[in-house]
Amino acid sequence: MKNDRSWTEIDLTNFKDNIDELKKFFHPQANFMQIVKADAYGHGAFQISRKAIECGAVSLGVANMQEGLLLRYQGIKIPIVILSPSMENEIEQILENDLIPTISTFDFAEKLNKSGKCKIHINIDTGMGRSGFNYKIALENINEIKKLENLEIDGIFSHFSSAEEDPEFTKLQSDRFEKILSKFDYLPKFIHISNSSGVITFPNKFTNLVRLGLLSYGIYSNTEMKNKVKLKPVMTFKSCITQIKNAKKGDSIGYNRTYIASDNMKYAILPVGYADGYDFLLSNRSKVILKNKVCKIVGKISMDMTAIDVSKVAEAKVGDEVVLLGDDDENITAENLTSLYNGLSYELLSQIGRRAKRYYKENDKIIDSSPLLRRDFMPKDFSDNKLGNIIETAIEQRLQSKEIANLVHEDILKRLFAEKDKDIQYRHNFKHSIKFEESKEFPKYFFTKTNLSFSKELQNDHFSVACAKTETDLEKYFLRNDVEYRWLLDNSVDLNEMFFNITSVKVNDIELYNEMKIADGCIEIKCYHHNLKDLVGKEVKFSISTKTYYPKSSHQLSVYIIEMTQGVDISFESDLKNVEAVPIFSGKSKFPKIVKSKNKISITTNKDEWVFPTSGVVFVY
Repeated sequence: MKNDRSWTEIDLTNFKDNIDELKKFFHPQANFMQIVKADAYGHGAFQISRKAIECGAVSLGVANMQEGLLLRYQGIKIPIVILSPSMENEIEQILENDLIPTISTFDFAEKLNKSGKCKIHINIDTGMGRSGFNYKIALENINEIKKLENLEIDGIFSHFSSAEEDPEFTKLQSDRFEKILSKFDYLPKFIHISNSSGVITFPNKFTNLVRLGLLSYGIYSNTEMKNKVKLKPVMTFKSCITQIKNAKKGDSIGYNRTYIASDNMKYAILPVGYADGYDFLLSNRSKVILKNKVCKIVGKISMDMTAIDVSKVAEAKVGDEVVLLGDDDENITAENLTSLYNGLSYELLSQIGRRAKRYYKENDKIIDSSPLLRRDFMPKDFSDNKLGNIIETAIEQRLQSKEIANLVHEDILKRLFAEKDKDIQYRHNFKHSIKFEESKEFPKYFFTKTNLSFSKELQNDHFSVACAKTETDLEKYFLRNDVEYRWLLDNSVDLNEMFFNITSVKVNDIELYNEMKIADGCIEIKCYHHNLKDLVGKEVKFSISTKTYYPKSSHQLSVYIIEMTQGVDISFESDLKNVEAVPIFSGKSKFPKIVKSKNKISITTNKDEWVFPTSGVVFVY
């Protein structure tokens, strides 16, 4: 942090303590939803979500589909409720990512129902005056929604407008909500109306879920709350001194000369401003903490710099840490800072530290961090070219070598994404057996039987097996996703079905038809069956058996793996003596298990181990 111009510290221990305090106000049957919209009020939605789940959160609340999508991408599995109305063009991704939308209009419910099965929460407007069904007509709309067969009503909720300061109106909202619920013949899994303030000021027994927001972050929505619950600030915003200057009486500091020194003074420059979320309206008003002493902001806060009076801190020097928000000092709490300009704590927290790196702490130890500019990586946001540059740069940063990063990106990753085939498949349970036998008909060759089996998603209702006499001719089949088996024939033999043919080809238990075509120095065998169309998109087992001839003079046989493969078993069987296997594997299993018996040698990996393309085995005899 000593190298940062500014940074935020998020104390997850304080966050947990706050939740524990708030739980004391829950009814025994109540669970809680953690509100993590607006990047968890500026605290970091992913890390806050993980901690909230540890603390017992049964769901998360976000403002829109994009916020929910990011959490899903980051690996969050529990229910995520979109609290604001969603748009029609977001329905597909809502369903795809198992998000729970809020229903505020019957029109949206109908469109959602036509798109697929989905859990929903229904919003009733009992006096907030924003989204939701008006409480006077909510019941009839809910009864109509119940008839939509694809929608499962998982929750019904409303929202207090002023639970922290208006008990009469809060009670009126609660009564309206309870009256509607009393007319239901069946209640959904979750009933909720209380936000953080409602948990403290207006506990009710007819709900079983509360939504924890501002108070869980240690920020009081009303000063009277301090007498009811003891909370700790979770976020601290810090910077450091970059320059110390002196001003004489009458000198001005900052834009428009709004601060004139009344006496000789010493002041310091901090490298933060309103572009960092430190609000412009705090100019000449707010205070900071330097070496446990309170220092005033002097002059207008500019985009990138702020001046503070350090006249009373004789030992102040460049590099000293300065606390602008958080901590235990009342002068720099979010509530007190925003009170200086009639602002909102929500707003200040959400915008603080826009250009600051976040550090997450537990028990005063840093356990995680998130990058500058508060932008988590989402691949869907980038074009193919931009994404490629990001991947290569990330590899370079990790390996500290531009040359190796370029090699990895160009020779390995680009092969995976060749021809922009975004539907990348992989094989597993890969078994390939090869058996040499003596041939009376062609004594210079081994009669060769091969059996290949693997599991993979079927992409088409047909596929091909290819054979060629030269590597150049065979290479054109490497990038075709409709070719499942490739064999290189000896260049001296004739290209015909006598020297290469399929003896059996199956998908699951279906024996396929096959048709051979010989052209351009290649044999291509199309394998098909009318029943395959019902299996496209599903994982199936491929079984391919062939017969061919292999030259004795070669003294080696190579088996290549040109697709991502999980779990490999390659075997070679013959009456030959002194056969050796030379595996060339890229991936975790660089040295697979080699087992020899009297007539057989096998190369195997564990079933869950990955083998990358360009791997293979050379059998030398």
